[in-house]
Amino acid sequence: QVQLVESGGGLVQAGGSLRLSCAVSGLTFSAYAMGWFRQAPGKAREFVAAVKWGSDSTYYRESVKGRFTISRDSAKNTVYLQMNSLNPEDTAVYYCAAGSVWGSVSTRESVYDYWGQGTQVTVSS
Repeated sequence: QVQLVESGGGLVQAGGSLRLSCAVSGLTFSAYAMGWFRQAPGKAREFVAAVKWGSDSTYYRESVKGRFTISRDSAKNTVYLQMNSLNPEDTAVYYCAAGSVWGSVSTRESVYDYWGQGTQVTVSS
């Protein structure tokens, strides 16, 4: 059974930082690209960041470039999202996802096979 379990969300003031984690089990972690998506209230889910299985390639949403960093630890089967300089527009439920393809399509929800349940990030002004 494949499981993706996010953690690390919470309430933070604008300008602060959080690190999200996503622990993966039930699949060959090294064979999957990992992505982070987010969904704010009343809005569609949107791509945030993705990292290729070998960590040698990443994609970021334009609005988070320079503030967020995606990384993965194959020894721990975990993917991380370090979020710095947070602002209220980053408030959302953040989801991690695993997919078996890589490329520009990695910004699309449809290419991901497995999803976590989400973790809430709230940034106060």
